[in-house]
Amino acid sequence: MAAMVLATARLLLLRGSGSWRRSRLRSGAAPHRQFSSGSAYPSTPLSSPLPGVPEPVFATVDGQEKFETKVTTLDNGLRVASQNKFGQFCTVGILINSGSRYEAKYLSGIAHFLEKLAFSSTDRFNSKDEILLTLEKHGGICDCQTSRDTTMYAVSADSKGLDTVVGLLADVVLHPRFTDEEIEMTRMAVQFELEDLDMRPDPEPLLTEMIHEAAYRENTVGLHRFCPTENIAKIDREVLHSYLRNYYTPDRMVLAGVGVEHEHLVECARKYLLGTRPAWGCERAVDVDRSVAQYTGGVVKLERDMSNVSLGPAPFPELTHIMIGLESCSFLEEDFIPFAVLNMMMGGGGSFSAGGPGKGMFTRLYLNVLNRHHWMYNATSYHHSYEDTGLLCVHASADPRQVREMVEILTKEFILMAGTVDVVELERAKTQLMSMLMMNLESRPVIFEDVGRQVLATRSRKLPHELCALIRSVKPEDIRRVASQMLRRKPAVAALGDLSDLPAYEHIQAALSSRDGRLPRIYRLFR
Repeated sequence: MAAMVLATARLLLLRGSGSWRRSRLRSGAAPHRQFSSGSAYPSTPLSSPLPGVPEPVFATVDGQEKFETKVTTLDNGLRVASQNKFGQFCTVGILINSGSRYEAKYLSGIAHFLEKLAFSSTDRFNSKDEILLTLEKHGGICDCQTSRDTTMYAVSADSKGLDTVVGLLADVVLHPRFTDEEIEMTRMAVQFELEDLDMRPDPEPLLTEMIHEAAYRENTVGLHRFCPTENIAKIDREVLHSYLRNYYTPDRMVLAGVGVEHEHLVECARKYLLGTRPAWGCERAVDVDRSVAQYTGGVVKLERDMSNVSLGPAPFPELTHIMIGLESCSFLEEDFIPFAVLNMMMGGGGSFSAGGPGKGMFTRLYLNVLNRHHWMYNATSYHHSYEDTGLLCVHASADPRQVREMVEILTKEFILMAGTVDVVELERAKTQLMSMLMMNLESRPVIFEDVGRQVLATRSRKLPHELCALIRSVKPEDIRRVASQMLRRKPAVAALGDLSDLPAYEHIQAALSSRDGRLPRIYRLFR
């Protein structure tokens, strides 16, 4: 019976397929169609290759980045660096070895002024609006950022407009007009930014400025990054040109691009950046500051009423902010990677973090500080690194009445850096550092900045897989070694707020030189 049903079903299927074939023939379809399976190869199992078919070639992953960074040096010394990346858009910019650290012989604040004046009128463009309209035709945006040692002009736009973008960048960097109206508007913008810096509830930018001033007293990276109020009216076109003449030279520049063909970028660089006369003339640079950073240590205090910093109706608690730092190393040294892992291992953040994966809830400053001392509002580790020095520091904030206890907690954590390093916490810190590195390098502008900064400093670029290999090689003894070296230095201290209970600088230095990190006891006859 079952065999009869099965035979009937097969007969119906054959009739159905025949009628389907006839309908296809009536509609004009091809009577026969070849398939790679079915009756053509009836005895070939799916686990075996088909006879007579070419062997397929598959893409392989060997852990190496195939699109390596290409670098070309032009006749005038300017370097052109590019990194291939699939996509319609590109990021191109000019990075210059220029910043506030080179202003020792000039009025402090020139780099800050140049940042605000960027992408203003030039010899080819009569206004900033004209520049923006030109970029809009290619879906582009522009930005300029200055740091203590680098100035960066960048544009993101459609790759088809590369020639226009490079020409525009060359004009912005080498042929700015600096009209009286633009300089006056920049003075107002700088004044507003300084007022905003003093008013904002987040003190981190101000504390970073103060800790550098304390660590490198009146030299290189310790010079003011923001323009002092008294210099705003003194900076004019002549002052700017005298600075640009020495520091905006081709040998101090890198034209970097991501998402572009290297040969096309080099061609554009030769067209717009080779043999051009800048607005300040072609006189030879004669007054270039080549000073090496001198770490001094010290303290910078700023007494301020922090009881009314809230910008809204809800009151914000009065806090005193302390930042303690020690010299680490430059990003050119081998110990830079262990210091980066140490900084990740310390981690930290605010006491009201939402937590979750990647938020650093298992770092030392969370486990040992914020989780145990609930009266502390913040404990965060930072690592600033430059071509000749570095600074690892911890920022903490608490009620003014508990400043002394907070400082002692920080000094104890610094001492523990040179102690036992758990293998699990070290592996977690290395994994988190590699994760952050790779996630950040998913972004095209971040790749651009990485390419530009590395080529500017070393004339080459370490690829992500090379950096990950260096991170994986860090051992517990490396962390203890770099931490012990760091603790031999004098500390740098920045303090902001009500400082009535701040320990003396000598006491903080003594605590960091002790075995347990305790502050010297103070005995008072009257309280």
